[in-house]
Amino acid sequence: MKMIKKILVFLGVLFTFSILVNATQDAPQKPLAQEVLEDKLINDYNVYAIPMPDNLNFSGELVPIENPDIRERMDRELLVNTYWQSNGLLLFKRANKYFPIIEPILKEEGVPDDFKYLAVIESSLTQAVSPARATGFWQILKGTAKEYGLEVNQNVDERYHIEKSTRVACKYLKSAKKKFGSWTLAAAAYNAGRAGVNRQLERQNAVSYYDLLLGEETGRYVFRIVAVKEILSNPKKYGFNFTNEDLYKHIPTFKVLVEEQITDFNEFAKKHNINYKILKLHNPWLREAHLNNTSGKEYYIQIPREGYYKTGTGQ
Repeated sequence: MKMIKKILVFLGVLFTFSILVNATQDAPQKPLAQEVLEDKLINDYNVYAIPMPDNLNFSGELVPIENPDIRERMDRELLVNTYWQSNGLLLFKRANKYFPIIEPILKEEGVPDDFKYLAVIESSLTQAVSPARATGFWQILKGTAKEYGLEVNQNVDERYHIEKSTRVACKYLKSAKKKFGSWTLAAAAYNAGRAGVNRQLERQNAVSYYDLLLGEETGRYVFRIVAVKEILSNPKKYGFNFTNEDLYKHIPTFKVLVEEQITDFNEFAKKHNINYKILKLHNPWLREAHLNNTSGKEYYIQIPREGYYKTGTGQ
């Protein structure tokens, strides 16, 4: 009887073992490549604190990171902009395309080159429109645009004109620099307005942006510019890896003078061996499918040089 019990127990154990073996064999196995990838992610992916760079400055004006609150605010913007990797890569790509347009204008206008990074934080170098209806690369309000001579209406909105809007931004910034004596305060005034900055300087009896207690947006504004400048100037240092082929390219154009109405931009585009879409991509300030121009004003329409686009494909 004991022998029979031993045999039954042995058979039970053997049966259980065979079920476990079969279950293991039947279970889907992870591909080796997936296991290697998961192991690599677990062991290689890390998030690091960022050492504070030396001599951070905006337009030659030092950021006083020896002050603890300034250091914390600067650290925040370096972290946010370093670890927002997808946006960072897009900024590198777009900067390669649009900085060659913006940089010569800043130089001609006598505005420090660092202000190109102001355009980056304003619009990410896109033709953005804010909830307050500030528009274009430089996020210019309608009233400011008209004050500085830009045409803004349903048919033409020159806030979308990169060259013209850059010159308007320069004029505003030079006016603010003349008033406050500081490019840093001029940058802050671009965000909060000259009157807004002046009011806070007087109210707080201060002379520096870094000594002001400001609202969230303006309080972060210059720090964001400096962080973007630091990162875009040192891609490898902040972990951004790309080749020149990965970057978006500036497409050379030539200008066509127009002094009359254009009733159909589709036909106008065909005459210049491009299509309607490409015409509008290079001239986003043309807001409708025609140009009114009843006054005979001179406009210059940008036409891309031959060889950069293929049309009529994918049919």
